Amino acid sequence: MVGHDKVYEATIRLGQSTVTDDAEGDVTASADASGVTAAQVADAIAALTGDIQQVPSAVSAIKIDGQRAYKRVRDGEEVEIPARPVTVHEFAVLAVRREGSLLDLDVRVDVSSGTYVRALARDLGAALGVGGHLTALRRTSVGDLEVKDAATLDELGALVDSGVEVPRLALGAAAADILPVRALTEAEVRTLGFGQWLDADATLAYDGPMAALDADGDLVAIVSPHGGKLKPEIVFRTAAPQA
Repeated sequence: MVGHDKVYEATIRLGQSTVTDDAEGDVTASADASGVTAAQVADAIAALTGDIQQVPSAVSAIKIDGQRAYKRVRDGEEVEIPARPVTVHEFAVLAVRREGSLLDLDVRVDVSSGTYVRALARDLGAALGVGGHLTALRRTSVGDLEVKDAATLDELGALVDSGVEVPRLALGAAAADILPVRALTEAEVRTLGFGQWLDADATLAYDGPMAALDADGDLVAIVSPHGGKLKPEIVFRTAAPQA
């Protein structure tokens, strides 16, 4: 699901900054956020909406000179991560709670892949001059797949225990929901099964990943165009050697 937009529901606490930009890190600074107004929040959020340049959180899995940033931070190093372009399609405040000098915002954000929601919390707090960090985060959709269509493990277990057949979304159907489809001939299924590249359609205009499906709609591989060929990025069905 890498590369698809994501929607999150989160809680941002204004008035405190942390080393990790979320509640797991130690508080590094505190300020009185009781005087922050709804209009100020709206203006700061507007500046963080649309196409922006975002500096990811220092305590993140991004590699700096071959080593994860979070490891460098935990080893006591100062880490500087360059800003990168991300898109915030929506940044909406759902609820506001004031607790003494702190201000908690429940928000919903719709963002491009690679966006750090805790960095949004940090930057919102910085823009308001009081600091901020993330205290709760829940992803509610990735691409076209939404959490409302999911079931908990307890719910699935109850279905199994009752003898009811558990509905499942086949891998091919899931891939076809989120990616363009490349239908395969039987010969191409075998070619991909050996990890070999396919010839691309000369009229192909799409330059991103595609779901390569066999005649039955089963997922054989994820392929991407490269220099007039289709490169298998991930192969799900290997070919058996010929006798």
